Amino acid sequence: MNDMRYLTFALGKGRLADKTLALFEQIGITCEEMKDKKTRKLIFVNEALRFRFFLAKGPDVPTYVEYGAADIGIVGKDTILEEGRNIYEVLDLGFGKCRMCICGPTDAKDLLQHHELIRVATKYPHIAKDYFYNKKHQTVEIIKLNGSIELAPIVGLSEVICDIVETGSTLKENGLKVLEEVCPLSARMVVNQVSMKMENERITKLISDLKKVI
Repeated sequence: MNDMRYLTFALGKGRLADKTLALFEQIGITCEEMKDKKTRKLIFVNEALRFRFFLAKGPDVPTYVEYGAADIGIVGKDTILEEGRNIYEVLDLGFGKCRMCICGPTDAKDLLQHHELIRVATKYPHIAKDYFYNKKHQTVEIIKLNGSIELAPIVGLSEVICDIVETGSTLKENGLKVLEEVCPLSARMVVNQVSMKMENERITKLISDLKKVI
C-alpha cells in the first residue's frame, strides 16, 4: 500500500476549503490536522489514503495544478476563467454558487445595447474582456481594481462593473443593479493533465465517489 505516491490537493483558502473538507468527509476522506485553526503547518497528510493537502490563495490554485505541484485543485469557476491555465476541469461541486454579472446604474443599460465605448471596472479583466470582445463584440476600456468595485460607477471611474454577485444586496444599497449576466459560478474540481493519465484510476474513483454525494 505504501508504495503509492501521494495525491496532492490544493484547496482555495477559507469557506471553499471548509466546504470541500466537509464534502470529502462524506466519502470517507478525512484530514484531522486541518481542523486545527491554530496550526502553522502548511502541508497536511492522510497517511492511510496517501493524500496530501495544502491551502492556497484562490488565484494560485490553478497555477499549482498546471505545474504539477498539486494533482488536484478545488477552486471557484471565476478563478479558472480568469487564470486561463492549462488544466482539466472535471467536476462542478455545486457549492459557492453565484454569478458573474455586468452591473451599474439603470441608465447604463442603454450603453450596453448600443455598443458604445464605455469603461468597465473589474477584478476580473480577462473575463470582462472575453465577454465584451468575444460575446458582445463591444469595444470597452477595462480598468483593473482590487478593492470595492461598486465604488467605480458611483464616483465616475467607470460606467459599469464586471463583478461577482451573490445576493445583490451591496449593489442595491449603492443604487446599482445587475444589467447582464456573464456566467454562473460555483466551486469546481480541476486536475493536472499528466496526473489524469498517471493516476487515472484513483482520480476517476474520487470523481465518481463525489458525484454520488453531490
